[in-house]
Amino acid sequence: MTKINLLPWRETHRIEKNKEFYIATAFCAMIAAGIGFGGLKYMEGKVDFQEQRNARLDTEIALLQEELEEIRELEETKNDLLSRMEIIQQLQGQRPQIVHTFYEVASRIPDGVFLTSMKQISEKHITIEGKADSNARVSALMRRMDRSDYFSKPALDIIEAGENDGISTFKLRVEQIIPKAEGESDNGI
Repeated sequence: MTKINLLPWRETHRIEKNKEFYIATAFCAMIAAGIGFGGLKYMEGKVDFQEQRNARLDTEIALLQEELEEIRELEETKNDLLSRMEIIQQLQGQRPQIVHTFYEVASRIPDGVFLTSMKQISEKHITIEGKADSNARVSALMRRMDRSDYFSKPALDIIEAGENDGISTFKLRVEQIIPKAEGESDNGI
């Protein structure tokens, strides 16, 4: 039997197998790198797409914020106008009250009493200053004011008799009442 030396063939076969292994490993590494690169690009595309969506949402939110600010300004304008309208309606309702007040004061003043000033110190209180021939005339004025539908609770603050002429100077407070119109109740119905 002849002796065949198989060592060089084994060595060559091992070198070929190693080459094939390295080639297969390199091929697998390239495929893995390609898959990784493709995945990376895919994810970057997804991130870019989401960033575009976020940017669009941000611009839409900014537009809505501007619209909300305009709505707030319109609400403030509306509230200002409503408050002005309410004040105007109150003033319109109080117009006849001034006429009634002056009429009542003029009709309640007895002879011998002269008014020098009349001031409204609050919504319901009026201060009347004047001169009278005597203290009895001031007392008569107070009684007449108390019987009025427009005045109540007359209170005398000051009364001073003049030294030379005998004329009394007085200061009087009355509470003003706004009588209800016919058919009008307390709740405004």
